[in-house]
Amino acid sequence: MLTRRQLAAARLVAQGLIAPHATALDAVTAHVAMQGQDLPGVIASTALRTPRPDPVEVLAELDAGRIVRSYPMRGTVFLMPSRDAVWVTQLCSAPSLRAAEARRRQLGLDEGALARAEETALEALADGPRSRPELFGVWEAAGLAPKGGRGYHMLFTLIARSTVCHGPWNGTDQDIALVSSWLPAGSDLAGRFDGERVPAVAELLLRYLSSHGPATIRDFAWWTKLGLAEIRAALPLVAGHLESDGAAEPSYWRAGLLDEVAALGRAVSRPLLLPGFDEFILGYQDRLFAMTRDQHDRLVPGNNGVFKKTVVQGAQVVGIWSRGGRPGRRSLEIEAFRPISAAGERALQRRFEEFPFVGQ
Repeated sequence: MLTRRQLAAARLVAQGLIAPHATALDAVTAHVAMQGQDLPGVIASTALRTPRPDPVEVLAELDAGRIVRSYPMRGTVFLMPSRDAVWVTQLCSAPSLRAAEARRRQLGLDEGALARAEETALEALADGPRSRPELFGVWEAAGLAPKGGRGYHMLFTLIARSTVCHGPWNGTDQDIALVSSWLPAGSDLAGRFDGERVPAVAELLLRYLSSHGPATIRDFAWWTKLGLAEIRAALPLVAGHLESDGAAEPSYWRAGLLDEVAALGRAVSRPLLLPGFDEFILGYQDRLFAMTRDQHDRLVPGNNGVFKKTVVQGAQVVGIWSRGGRPGRRSLEIEAFRPISAAGERALQRRFEEFPFVGQ
């Protein structure tokens, strides 16, 4: 059985935070989906998983249409490879779409309004991606009144139904693009898996456990909101590619991972600065492998779903950090959970100077 620190170290390595992926696209492809409601944060999370963290590479992949953001599961936006966005969304989005129905009624929206929103979006985006304000303006002109949360809900629904997606970077945000023209043809569930769910679940399960493991199938069920029966049916299709601890509720990880961790030695303990919604923290049902309960309460005050940026050292969260000062005079501000050595502080300052910030 792995100790808490050993588990955290293995997950850091699996996620590419210690031994990085070759490219930004490789990093996102390995993860399949990286939680992305903080767009600058997920751009940084991706860049940090490459040899020379640089947001420019990530933004170039967005502009080229190889990476997009979608709402595949949990009602949350994720950064994804374009070739995986549609089939994963079709596989996992049903629970969040059902959950959104009550909110839709509160907003005075019905299927007729959503149909009109889709029709006007298809027409407005036919010539290429447009910004969110531009799309909302089209909806306003069509009498769909996007203010007061209605526009967000209509956009969420069209993305979760794989009609549109968040596409190229426009300097401050992502434009909205049509799935039919922006994403690869044949990348839906029918095109990739002949419409069969269990092989698709198996593919998603293998990539989650390879990039997040050691983790359990309950971690995967929480991450995707897929049913355990369907996941258990898929597990035998990929178990031969994984290693396991053989526990009553086993954890699984990619073959050779623990040897990689051992070969990296002290590198797994090096100080890191991570964005607030990084998959190292948000990719698991239980986050206490990397911190204590009290520390978790400080990371997410009031358990309000807003995660602060983490300082990681020795494979454990040792504090939270922020970016102080003004453009051109930025500084690292740390709220430490425990004392950090002078050498550790110097290393964190270097991480701050190298951090892949988007904008000033």
